[in-house]
Amino acid sequence: MATILLIHQNFPGQFKHLYPELAKRHTVIGLTINPYKPTAPIQLVRYKPQRGTTQGVHPWVADLETKVIRGEAAWKVMQKLKDAGINPDLVLAHPGWGESLFVKEVWPQTKLAIYCEFYYHLHGADVNFDPEFSTDDPGQGPRMRMKNVNMRLNMDIADAALAPTQWQASVYPADFRQRITVIHDGVDTTDIQPKTDVSLTLGRAGRITRDDEIITFVNRNIEPMRGCHIFIRSLPTLMKLRPRARILIIGGDDVSYGAKPPDGKTWKQIFLDEVRDQIDMDRIHFVGSVPRDVFTQVLQVSTVHVYLTYPFVLSWSLIEAMSAGCAIVASDTAPLREAIRHNHNGVLTDFFNPQALAQAVSDLAADPQRRAQLGAAARADAVARYDLNTVCLPRQLAWIDTLLRT
Repeated sequence: MATILLIHQNFPGQFKHLYPELAKRHTVIGLTINPYKPTAPIQLVRYKPQRGTTQGVHPWVADLETKVIRGEAAWKVMQKLKDAGINPDLVLAHPGWGESLFVKEVWPQTKLAIYCEFYYHLHGADVNFDPEFSTDDPGQGPRMRMKNVNMRLNMDIADAALAPTQWQASVYPADFRQRITVIHDGVDTTDIQPKTDVSLTLGRAGRITRDDEIITFVNRNIEPMRGCHIFIRSLPTLMKLRPRARILIIGGDDVSYGAKPPDGKTWKQIFLDEVRDQIDMDRIHFVGSVPRDVFTQVLQVSTVHVYLTYPFVLSWSLIEAMSAGCAIVASDTAPLREAIRHNHNGVLTDFFNPQALAQAVSDLAADPQRRAQLGAAARADAVARYDLNTVCLPRQLAWIDTLLRT
């Protein structure tokens, strides 16, 4: 039995399904800043930064200083663990917030594996992808370079790495990619599957069943990084093409990625104001964040599900929509091309063309046989490639076993 330290600022994060399985086989310790009640017998320890980022510090190094402050706080906790006789055989860390920066200063012989979620680029990924939100600020390049310093420092000491998709692995520097193993976090396709007799009552939308024509759009938060502006701008055309369709939008009003909206507004308000006088607001339902079971039911009643994203981290919700057998229309962007094959398990459309999006959704909504074929193929691919219990968890555990043996 080995000792494994898992580090994640918002524990368990991407280790949600992994840590209970590891706890059946090994001694597991979790290190985090946030409170969490484990569902498996592990030791959870918390770190607490002793200071904030320096006021007036050069803006290009403010992000790095924040990560160093968190890294220092985590280092002190790890040093206490070592003083108590705990010397892990493996540390698996999400390095995004800096906690793993000084692992090797405490345990130089311990193997460190890091979770590779994203490596920033000035071109070819999310930054400057969307002309509407691009900037000619000459300082953007240096800021992006400095934003990667934390990851570079982690890469320098990491013995191995894990990425959830091939595309996310591909954005890392070539000299590091050979250390990255690609295994998706996994979706429980038994828990999320198609259901023909599902119905739910959802606020102003009332009772919804699969007999209704429901166009779904799901984001953690409604924001441009996930194409909210493109989808909302498609609604005037889409709602004319589909006069019976109702639009069901799940997501909060905060910002998960990218810039905050101006003037204290929400992105939803800004883009909805553009089209409000062109659409029937009675057929549009913004339901905010919903419980997990309601989210699953929304996918199950969906007639057509829309998912858009910049070239960025692929959302779990896309794989969950596949698992639910949704007929999916998605943006033809790099992360999607890995999961969605055009006209096989979904439809890909130009991210920047709201009219093309509306037409693609309308065509699919009008063709139940094609929806059934695409949804069945999406479900089959989710089971074969992304199932938590038969594919992803076994591969993750095998990967960890290999690291422990070598």
